[in-house]
Amino acid sequence: MTAPRIDTDLGKIEQNTRILVDRLARVGIRVTGVTKAVLGSPGVAAAMLRGGACGLGDSRVPNLARLSAPLRTLIRTPMLSQAGRVVDVADVSLNTGPTVLAALDHAASRTGRAHGVVLMIELGDLREGIAPDDAPEAVRAVLGHPWLRLAGLGANLACQNGVVPDDRNMGVLSALVEHVEARHGISLDVVSGGNSANLSWALSTGHVGRVDELRLGEAILLGVDPLHRTPIPGLHTDASTVVAEVIEVAVKPARPWGDRAQAAFGDAPARTGTGPVHQAILALGRQDVDPDGLRPPEGVTVLGTSSDHLVVDLGDHLVEVGDEMGFGVGYGAFLRAMTSPFVRKVEHPGRPAQGSRARTSSGSGPPGSITTTASSKPASA
Repeated sequence: MTAPRIDTDLGKIEQNTRILVDRLARVGIRVTGVTKAVLGSPGVAAAMLRGGACGLGDSRVPNLARLSAPLRTLIRTPMLSQAGRVVDVADVSLNTGPTVLAALDHAASRTGRAHGVVLMIELGDLREGIAPDDAPEAVRAVLGHPWLRLAGLGANLACQNGVVPDDRNMGVLSALVEHVEARHGISLDVVSGGNSANLSWALSTGHVGRVDELRLGEAILLGVDPLHRTPIPGLHTDASTVVAEVIEVAVKPARPWGDRAQAAFGDAPARTGTGPVHQAILALGRQDVDPDGLRPPEGVTVLGTSSDHLVVDLGDHLVEVGDEMGFGVGYGAFLRAMTSPFVRKVEHPGRPAQGSRARTSSGSGPPGSITTTASSKPASA
């Protein structure tokens, strides 16, 4: 099969979704499945919906246009230039500013269909959001637009500066919801507490307040908690694997020689050791993947990478040109591989059988694997 590619098991995506949906339902929170890391893949989206997600969210308008769901949410503040397209493809969008709100109202009036708005509140992570003290004015602005519907309030933490969701900042959001509803005599449909980084708080606090929805991507796709990149118990951490083909195998010195300056991407990593290295080059580079997020097979060490080459120490593995090597992925590696035009995306139906045991690991994901044309047994065997 053509490489490089990223193989995704849709059955594991479905099962991860179902497990999280069931756990969060116990505390009154529903799940919006986020597809931005997979370019709005209809296959992944369908797996999330089968797993119980109430709707789908994406940060890119073209991705949302590919999706079919009971509720489609644009999870990034709309670009002013895309207001018309946003009301065509999204039922709801997350918003912060009056200029865009006015444009959405105008665009919605031309379609004859009201557009839902979730106002985002700044709770300390300093990305998008309205200051809590300014929220009443923003609410009045939305209610003053005839073709906008105030669907709810929301927040986002941990993405920009790593601020952890907790009872204090989530309590601010809940209190603001109560204030808005009482002041305007309305009932909000959604209180969107945040992303996968909210899971630990939501499942342990006992005080979720008015938060009734989370936007989950990384937790479903990779099975890890974004706050510490640790596996979430019971979830699959191996739903996706990046696969590359070996294009050179050679025994080379442990260290480079000659005068040295910067390498293609700055200072080259230090290479240590004194003996020869059983080295391989794979057709996989920074145009394809973030190498810092790759987890190689056990016994294999990543030595360096350039635009188009990944160099590894094979250790004791017997590998030949034409063999394939699979890598576990962290979020950065996963995102870049999924969005690279040079990486083929392959989805497998898998088996989401209820009760099957998910594979987890002690790190942030499982190591990769080696598929050889002959044998992958260690050289010492």
